[in-house]
Amino acid sequence: MKRRLTALFICLTLALVAAVKAQDKPAPAKAPDAKPAALPSADQIIEKFVQAMGGKAAIEKLNSRQAKGSFDLPAMGISASFESYAKAPNKNTVTIDIPGFGLVQRGYNGTIGWDVNPQTGSRELSGGELAQMKLGSDFYRDVKLKELFPKMTVKGTEKVKDRDAYVIEATSADGITEKMYFDTQSGLLVRTDTEADTPQGKMPVTVLASDYREVDGIKIPFTVEQKTPTIEFVIKLESVKHNVAVDDAKFNKPAAQ
Repeated sequence: MKRRLTALFICLTLALVAAVKAQDKPAPAKAPDAKPAALPSADQIIEKFVQAMGGKAAIEKLNSRQAKGSFDLPAMGISASFESYAKAPNKNTVTIDIPGFGLVQRGYNGTIGWDVNPQTGSRELSGGELAQMKLGSDFYRDVKLKELFPKMTVKGTEKVKDRDAYVIEATSADGITEKMYFDTQSGLLVRTDTEADTPQGKMPVTVLASDYREVDGIKIPFTVEQKTPTIEFVIKLESVKHNVAVDDAKFNKPAAQ
């Protein structure tokens, strides 16, 4: 014990002597600031994302998806049931049953995009609205991002909630621009910003994805928040099933009642 204490006192003494001597010497020149770490390329970020999702092979093993959960409008205190179906290569439909309002349905059958709700009735989408529906309906979108968005630019890093994320500004062949935020650690897509075409005009939309869980070998965000200047809602999934049988007719616009 005495030997340990002696060694400790020697270390402290040497440290004090060094400190005193340092006062007699001119201060060393300040080291130049370290250069910020170089950003990864868009290709590297996308590749990490695909691997984080489960990998290209795992994603391409799937050909359909059924998801069920809740659709919540916190500001209005409304909770509704949510159900969606997607089928390769490019079909999808969503149904939301809102108490006191009615059924809201939206879909794309590979050619026609449509929307049905009690407020605006039944309509077919066109122009930018249809182009965005087509882009979002690609079942293998996650492994085709570089194909779907031939122009990609890494803009830097930003915080998404309390996490750092690489920001990619991506432009599709149709001129649709999206900002995608990929978690620097996990590689997962945690936020998307875009400008949506709506019957009321263009509207900025932010989508936040979280609570990723593995289902059949791939990661699925079980919580999705969407924010616009006029409304915010949250989708929370309760179940996800893959490779379920889905009749193509399910993606067609419902007949007028």
